[in-house]
Amino acid sequence: MELTLPQIRIADQTLNVANIFCVGRNFAAHAAEMGSTIGEEPMVFIKPTSAILPAGEAIPLPAWSKEIHHETELVVAIGKGGRNIDPQDAMSHVAGYALGLDLTARDVQAEAKKKGQPWTLSKGYYGAAVLTDFVPASAIADPARTTFTLHIDGELRQEADTRQMVFTVPTLIAWISSRFGLTEGDLIYTGTPEGVGPIHAGQTLQLTLPGVIDQRFVVAK
Repeated sequence: MELTLPQIRIADQTLNVANIFCVGRNFAAHAAEMGSTIGEEPMVFIKPTSAILPAGEAIPLPAWSKEIHHETELVVAIGKGGRNIDPQDAMSHVAGYALGLDLTARDVQAEAKKKGQPWTLSKGYYGAAVLTDFVPASAIADPARTTFTLHIDGELRQEADTRQMVFTVPTLIAWISSRFGLTEGDLIYTGTPEGVGPIHAGQTLQLTLPGVIDQRFVVAK
């Protein structure tokens, strides 16, 4: 099967996805539940674009892992790239937002950490970057003061308030642009709150940002 660069649509704009930057340990309670500490700078890793699972597709469970965990996050789409972006100008580079699942093969990640090896496979396999449809930046009045949730089969599993983010969206944009540079179509998964846990075949995952995003995904059987 031929693979092509994934695209996202925001209103009447279509963007090719360039890079996927993911932020770890951006909520103190999540860092605590993982037994981790938060540093003075963001902890960023990268997923390949082939990890994207768009809305409407079933979430695959890879046969080589027995423990796939959900991590619900606010996702920022970059509409205008740049290097060394000033935090005060950062929001002008945002084209839109989605909710996403940074899926993690936790058992594979734990084994890689134990061996001192990279854990790219646990975070970057096909389907590990789940995305709802995107909404324009104007749809969220203040991304620093918003909430989002994950329900699994109707049960609340994760609830986030972006006021609890250690590193805000402008801070993340500025930091990433100063280290990597940002290009049009880049995505930033901004971090997950506490409550991560396993998903199982046949479950329905509902991602909601009240009044803006409400989308369901089914885990493949």
